Amino acid sequence: MKSAPPSAAAKPPGAPSGAPYAPLDGKHPTVFEPTSLLLMVAVSVAGAIIGMQLIVTLGISANTSIIGALLAMLVARLPIAMMRKFRSVHRQNLVQTAISSATFGASNSLMIPIGIPFAMGRPDLIVPLLIGVMIAMFLDGTVLYRVFDSKAFPATGTWPAGIATAESIIAGDQGGKKARLLVYGVAGGVVGSVLGVPMSAFGVAFIGNIWALGSFGAGLLIKGYSLPLLHVDLNKIYLPHGFMIGAGVVALIQVTFLVLRGNRKGAQAENGYQPTVSDRKLVGFLGASFLAYVGIALLIALCAGLATHMSPGMLIGFLLFAAFAAFAHELIVGIAAMYSGWFPAFAVALITLVIGMLCGFPPTALGLLVGLSSATGPAFADMGYDLKTGFILRGNGADPALERAGRKQQYYAGMLGFCVAAVAVVLAYPHFFANNMFPPVDKVYAATIEAGVSSDIGHQLMIWAIPGALLQLIGGPKRQLGVLMATGLLLMSPAAGWAVAAGLVLRVLIVRRWGAAGESACGTLAAGFIAGDALYSFFKPLLFGKLLAK
Repeated sequence: MKSAPPSAAAKPPGAPSGAPYAPLDGKHPTVFEPTSLLLMVAVSVAGAIIGMQLIVTLGISANTSIIGALLAMLVARLPIAMMRKFRSVHRQNLVQTAISSATFGASNSLMIPIGIPFAMGRPDLIVPLLIGVMIAMFLDGTVLYRVFDSKAFPATGTWPAGIATAESIIAGDQGGKKARLLVYGVAGGVVGSVLGVPMSAFGVAFIGNIWALGSFGAGLLIKGYSLPLLHVDLNKIYLPHGFMIGAGVVALIQVTFLVLRGNRKGAQAENGYQPTVSDRKLVGFLGASFLAYVGIALLIALCAGLATHMSPGMLIGFLLFAAFAAFAHELIVGIAAMYSGWFPAFAVALITLVIGMLCGFPPTALGLLVGLSSATGPAFADMGYDLKTGFILRGNGADPALERAGRKQQYYAGMLGFCVAAVAVVLAYPHFFANNMFPPVDKVYAATIEAGVSSDIGHQLMIWAIPGALLQLIGGPKRQLGVLMATGLLLMSPAAGWAVAAGLVLRVLIVRRWGAAGESACGTLAAGFIAGDALYSFFKPLLFGKLLAK
């Protein structure tokens, strides 16, 4: 039996509307149903294995959310009575949450960090770091769960991959015009990706904040053409890194003032929607997470024996800096992911490493520092995408009780995925490292630590932090111009810049011509573009990886 059609289909994705997919019995499905639990464990194991294989061979991680949803749809159509329950979009949501958590957890949150000491020639640091980043991964997802649907990380934010997955699930459930539009979008996403067009960037332009994405696209184009046209290598003058430092610091200050101002004036509903996480709870959760990161940094330091290599003062400084870096990395990556669909985890972790080197921390401490920093952010962003999917499927918050219940079950599904990821990495990393297989990005971290930095770099970072801070200040917390510009500057993809620009222009023209109906169609097509790009990115290395390697 199909669900009732949405009551506000013409509204853009993420806008408040009636609850189109309330469960028939009024209760949200639970993770602990035996059949659901078994399927989630199975897909999580597959996701973790695929995630590890891709990250150590090609250096990429795949978005498996849509894959998980498609698997649940296929299972629901098996001629087995007990499998029919997976026709529920909420069960499909739980399955895709589990597999995406396992994939990103195993690849980005665990394999990348523990590959750093291996690349440094310090295998003795792998186990201490693995223990720490495992805890950080669970904390990362927990923090997002606690702050999602707050003023800092609103459920009505873009979270592009979450919208794409939700639109895919809805189209599979409803059929009709929406399904046809989504299929056209998926086909366009696959074809565009085959032709080398960054279709995720193109799709995001149709559903994200225009100002934020305009800044993101400008950053991509500036980075892409600064060297061929102006003969200036922005990385050598540390412009992107300084820009992100300035923008990131201001962004953190803006979040603080946003919360404090809300506490003084009282919570105000935006566009008729009242967030479920109050400002007081937001402050409490963020404060507790910072203290937790201090504890994780202390645990890693003690297990790795840093206390015997550093003075008490330097050890305290390291603990505080490592905790702040992990905390800031989590929030900045989360903000970038929420607005643009891209999270520059590598680049922000590299910034943390450079600052740590300027502080004079020894190589062992630097390896642990960048390992912990790189572990925070990916799970945070991925959980945000998954909760956004559930938020849409549950009616954009129209039923607060249903939203809270569903979000809790998604959290359990995510934690299940993380547990599978942790076990998979513990069992598999000795095999990978024995065959000298580790994430390629770890070579960059290790080489940077070995090369060292000069005092001139600190001066350059301070100079370029100024325009980053000013742009972030001008744009404000709702536009995030500085963080998104810095995100674009840290990436090397001029094609993505043109894709964003083209998408924004088309979006403006379509909305002017067809109004709300055109914007609704754009949202569905954009979800298809992103889904098609994700599917192509997922299957390309699996099907053609060995052929391309020859």
